[in-house]
Amino acid sequence: MNALAFIALGWAGMAGGFSAVALARLLRRAPTPATQALPSVLLLRPVDAPTPQELENLARPIDYAGVLEQVVLSPYRPRLAEGVRWLPSDPLSPNRKVGHLLYALDTLDTRGRVVLAVDADVAVTGALVEGLASSLVAGAALSTAAPTPVGAMDAAGRAMAGLLRYTHHSFRALHAMSAGAQAVCGKALGLSARAVEELRGLSDHIGEDLELAKRLHARGLDVALSPAPAWVPMASETSWRVPLERFTRWMQVLASHRPGLYPTVPLLFTPTLPLLLLAAALGEPAVWLAVGALVAVRTLLSLRLSALSHVPGEEARGHALTDWLLGEVLLLTAFGASLKRQGTVTWRGHTYALHAGGRMVRVASQWSGGPG
Repeated sequence: MNALAFIALGWAGMAGGFSAVALARLLRRAPTPATQALPSVLLLRPVDAPTPQELENLARPIDYAGVLEQVVLSPYRPRLAEGVRWLPSDPLSPNRKVGHLLYALDTLDTRGRVVLAVDADVAVTGALVEGLASSLVAGAALSTAAPTPVGAMDAAGRAMAGLLRYTHHSFRALHAMSAGAQAVCGKALGLSARAVEELRGLSDHIGEDLELAKRLHARGLDVALSPAPAWVPMASETSWRVPLERFTRWMQVLASHRPGLYPTVPLLFTPTLPLLLLAAALGEPAVWLAVGALVAVRTLLSLRLSALSHVPGEEARGHALTDWLLGEVLLLTAFGASLKRQGTVTWRGHTYALHAGGRMVRVASQWSGGPG
């Protein structure tokens, strides 16, 4: 075998071992949470220009047995279901979501209530509310939930769902494998008083969820993962541009927040397609065997993640067998695109210079082409 074959063997072995450790950790039985009284919950839903699906999500009844007040934070009053409150909010901060939340926290009475913040593209369930809230009651400084796309029909939608549900980029897998600050998805958060205190310094950050987790970890505080997922209904037709832009931006944010983790994306998170092509080019039986073992363990990992993210009434196992590879290809493509966009990020119509920790400084307007 030549040197390239030995490199391929080492790469496949390293990636396969990474997957095997993740699988072993995800096979452990999660501890059963202690039964406790359901807390009173203030559920904040920040949104700027809601889509029809987001309006449907906001109108969805939430089967939470405790006391729950849901408040939508937006510049204009959307069409809301009975019992859902609207708080006018039009923040000027670069991160408008954080601006919405801080305005609500300064305006609303939070005494005696657990504060949750859930994006409008999430279909909130009582189990999600209970999972996020109970973690805070048990002492976590921050709680989060794994985003779980549901209803994907076309290739682009299935690639996005495959990435977030069946690969190492699933937040269940990320949580199990995190070394140091836990992986956090800002789509669904439970915020303790200490987390709110840290959030106040993040209104000019992108990837505020990553920075929030890092700051809390530095103070020795815990981040908990809700046993219930955050369901994200998807459109029946999805343009490839949507997931590519989203995950390219995620890669840019990762490079800003966790520069040491950024190079591991092609090495550990998306190695399968490059290794398959390398094995085909080399034609070495030993390399094919190593890559075949990698594919096998990644398939087992995807099936375990499928079981953990199962949606009632959904036939997901067939998708899990194939869509994890689609998800890897999507993330690898986004990683490649992010290499050409280091240092700046375009978000909500403006271009910002990215600094350490995701801090943004506006440098130009996408629409005018001049300074902001």
